[in-house]
This record gives sequence, structure tokens and C-alpha cells, in this order.
Amino acid sequence: METYNAPAGSAVADLPQGRIAYRAAGPLSSTHPPVVFVHGLLVDARLWEPVAECLANEGIRSYAPTLPLGAHPWPMNRDADLSPGGIAELMADFIATLDLSNVTVVGNDTGGAICQIMLGADTTRIGAAVLTNCDAFGTFPPRGLAPLFHALRHPGIVAGLAPGLRSEKIRHGPLAYGPLLSGPLDPELTLDWVQPLGSKAIRRDLAKFAKGVHPRVLLDAASRFSQFEGPVRIFWGEDDPYFPTELGRRLSEAFAGASLTVMPGGRTFLPLDHPTEVANEIAAAYRDRDTAPARSSAPRSASTDGAPAGRPAASR
Repeated sequence: METYNAPAGSAVADLPQGRIAYRAAGPLSSTHPPVVFVHGLLVDARLWEPVAECLANEGIRSYAPTLPLGAHPWPMNRDADLSPGGIAELMADFIATLDLSNVTVVGNDTGGAICQIMLGADTTRIGAAVLTNCDAFGTFPPRGLAPLFHALRHPGIVAGLAPGLRSEKIRHGPLAYGPLLSGPLDPELTLDWVQPLGSKAIRRDLAKFAKGVHPRVLLDAASRFSQFEGPVRIFWGEDDPYFPTELGRRLSEAFAGASLTVMPGGRTFLPLDHPTEVANEIAAAYRDRDTAPARSSAPRSASTDGAPAGRPAASR
């Protein structure tokens, strides 16, 4: 069986579904509630590395697992439930295995969908949530990505596509990672993200997830958002080709007192393009725990002045 090495600096959590690689940052002695990052399809924990560094500089400890969404280094157990609901359960098991509590979950892209499923289930260990550009409601998957998800449901099709993704021009082109951020892509990182697709078992894991993607999954989760009473912050890039700002607005209105901040020029991969601003939103979620419950859901624009994560982002 072909497997790939986890990135340097990764630890391993043994879960009922199999082994999960994860990256931890920030002081073990942190007095802040921990942050747990949830990435999306065909990326790994390194999507969050710039944000984790910002938080670590402010004394906040974070954990970023690499989920079995196509860029994972080794396959999960053959009987593992890797549907969207199953991945949400895997995240809950990850949090419990590390014995984390009062967690701030932070999701991006497909990872934001996983967070929503978590917020509609057992939230005993979750204290707050920050959602960046992601699927929501009937957008699962986005219309523009429907052909991709159709392909991912068929490991044989993915096997035929994988060799072409070794080309940087194709990986960074308009049909792959290119539209997802406004800044330059790291070719070594994106190559690492697609190499696991060469494994039959990894393609099997990915197909399990893709087959479970359907609008009813997130519509069902949204019907239970009212059970979560912690602060929720929605941070949305306004130039996203797949997740329009109106989707972020609807998501903010679905949670009691949630806030919406828009990032001018931002696209899907805000953790890579605008890590300081994402870190600011996470730090603000901490402060929200101690403020009055009624917070305006009127959208704000994010600061681009590089304010440190421990301070509020300036609104304008």
C-alpha cells in the first residue's frame, strides 16, 4: 500500500477511524481556550500555518489536524465513516482524544461545512466558532465545483486525473487551486496536496466523502444552529468565485447574534491570503464570550493594517 509521510513537525492522534496527523502551535501553558482548525478538500493542516503562527505570537495554542479529504498521508480504516457527518464525528473524537474543552473551531471551505455539522450536534466541548468562506445551506457543493465532486466520487476517474496535477501549470490554473486565492501559490505545497491521490486507498477515502456531499446535509445542520449559544463570527472574502458574500450574510443571520466581517479582495483561502485578519477574528471571538449576547449582524470590512491578533481589527 502506497503511503506518504506527514509533513515535518506533525504529531499523530490515534482515533477509532484511524491515524490522524496534526500540527500544534503556541504555548502548552496558554491560558486561552484552544483553537482547532478544520480545513477543506484536497489541502492539509498547512493551510492554517500562517494563522497558527499569528495566534502563537499572542500566546494562543492551536491544533490543526489533516483530515482524510484527499491530501492525507495515509489511509483511514476501511470501515471508517468518512461521509460529511462521519468527518464531523472524527473531529469530535479528535477534540476528545486530546482532551480539549471550550474550543474555538475555525473552518474554511469544506471545513466550514464540517464545523456547521458539528455545531448542529454535540457542542459540549465547543465554546465559539469562526467560519470563513465555505459551503452553507443548499450550497454543498458550489455549483461551479459540481463537476469536480462528481469526479471525486469515482476513484478511477481521479486516478486518471492525478498524473496531470503534477504539472504546476495545471495545479495553479483556473480549474484547480488558481481561483482560490489572490496571492501566489507555493508550488511545493500544492504538489504535496495532490501527490496522495496516487494512492488507491486515499482515493477510496476521498470518494467516501464526496459521495456524501449533498445540500440536505447542511440544510439539516442549519435547522439545529439555535442549540449553539456560543459566539459565532463569519469572516468572508468578497471576491470568492464559489462562495458569494450573500452566502456569508445568510450564515451570519442563522446564528443568534453572530457577526459578519467582509474582507475586500478576499477569496476562498483567506488563511493563506489574510492570516492576520483571520487571527484577529479568532481573538475577537474570545472577547465575544464576555460581551453582551446581542451583537449586530451588520457586515463590517476587515482591517488590512496588520493589527496584531490580540487587538480588534479596525472597522471602516
